Amino acid sequence: MMKIYLLAVSFTLFACGSGAKITNTSVSNSKTEKEIDKQDLNTTAVKTRPNILIGKHYRRALEQEPFAIWFNQNYTDYTIDSSIVKQLSPYLEGVSIKAFMGTWCSDSKRETPAFYKILDDANFDYKNLELITVTRNKDTPEGYEKGLDISRVPTFIFYKKGKEIGRYVEFARETLEKDMLTILSEEPYKHSYED
Repeated sequence: MMKIYLLAVSFTLFACGSGAKITNTSVSNSKTEKEIDKQDLNTTAVKTRPNILIGKHYRRALEQEPFAIWFNQNYTDYTIDSSIVKQLSPYLEGVSIKAFMGTWCSDSKRETPAFYKILDDANFDYKNLELITVTRNKDTPEGYEKGLDISRVPTFIFYKKGKEIGRYVEFARETLEKDMLTILSEEPYKHSYED
């Protein structure tokens, strides 16, 4: 009986759009992110509605309901261009990435799982990835997006030695892998909204 009562109370809070904050301490399936989570590095995350995550997260947050339904399916469905990923892999060494996405955004739902699948195949060191989920206004309560010109999501920003070398915005010019290779090899690249 107590379980039913707790479920009813929880459902009421979420259904009414409560502003209650729930801290998410999720971790990824990757060993590196599990290690990071054990260190409790900046795991602040705010869940304002049951279907929208806002704040810093690890991949595991996307692999859980209600997000798993699209994350896992799109991850599985994406076919990697292995020859491009093989070329891409050495360029990922020493690179850090800030990934901004919205759990409400169809482009993020399509691109983010594919992005993770490419990084998995390239054996990316996930301690160098920061996943930030934003509101429909492309912001977070903590201001993680401040000064980074996040106007569309997903936006994947690539850094070498702390300096931005390029960004992927919303959809590919060619393919996600090819665009990433162009950015990381520091060849001229303009994302889909640059003139």
